[in-house]
Amino acid sequence: MGRNISIGGFTIAYYGIIIAIGMLIGVNLILREAKRTGQKEDDYLDLCIWGLIAAVVGCRIYYVAFRWDDYRDNLLEIFDLRAGGLAIYGGIIGAVLMIGILTKLVKKISFWQVADTVVLGLVIGQVLGRWGNFFNREVFGEYTNNLLAMQLPVSAIRTSSEISSTMAQHMVTIGGETFIQVAPTFLYESLWNLALFVILMLLRKHIRFRGQQFWTYMLGYGIGRFWIEGVRTDQLYLWNTWIPVSQLLAGILALLGFLVLLIGLIRSRKHPLREREPEKKKALQTAGTNRPGEVQLLDLNDESDDVERETGFGQEGQKSEEEK
Repeated sequence: MGRNISIGGFTIAYYGIIIAIGMLIGVNLILREAKRTGQKEDDYLDLCIWGLIAAVVGCRIYYVAFRWDDYRDNLLEIFDLRAGGLAIYGGIIGAVLMIGILTKLVKKISFWQVADTVVLGLVIGQVLGRWGNFFNREVFGEYTNNLLAMQLPVSAIRTSSEISSTMAQHMVTIGGETFIQVAPTFLYESLWNLALFVILMLLRKHIRFRGQQFWTYMLGYGIGRFWIEGVRTDQLYLWNTWIPVSQLLAGILALLGFLVLLIGLIRSRKHPLREREPEKKKALQTAGTNRPGEVQLLDLNDESDDVERETGFGQEGQKSEEEK
């Protein structure tokens, strides 16, 4: 199978097609989750557009920064995204920074509620996006003969440096083509993220504090990525060291995620986040105040609403106290 398809004389890489599909499905899921929780879909559409731009830029900067020797003599190759070379942690950093700025300075909404909503689209996008690595014949591990082992033609490997001595010892020739047998780490990560996505979907109606979904993702993905980075043969290293930068970052974020979740869940026992279903809340807010067929939208980011949900003592409660 080739790496690209030609339409009208224009070549489109399968890698780009897969990434684009992952983005579209991720954005669609984010908008659906925003609607389900009573948030403004228009806000999320804006955040997704700018967040995706920042993510692509961050992915490329991160990758190039730790592979600078491959680009220093040909700077124009930095802009050739069709050949691959995107690092997901760079994308996460870029998107988080952009969304943080927009939620704080432009939209004036809760960053952590946005993070909990967006993370669902992020992880499903990763599930699909990793298959772009399959078409590029990249992101694989050392030689293995396990059930999921994959054979790759040597002619399709980007550089000979990615072929280890162990792989070379187990090369096979089929029909005149030489193959190496490797661990499909892109598949490992795709399946790991699929399991993480299922967990996040199950937890989304049981949120105890803002940011819980985001930090659950950081913990779950960090653990999986730490393991997978140890299997990969195309790691990015810290400058002038043999320390895999993504494995180090995965370990740090997994530990941070665990600590934040632990603290958040303990604190939520004293200050629970009692978030009502949007449909029920709308019914309460609109009862007796709107004309038939008219619906008042609920803004879950409103601070007064947060107080009522967290303390159970809103304006109605104050009135009842005065009557007493």
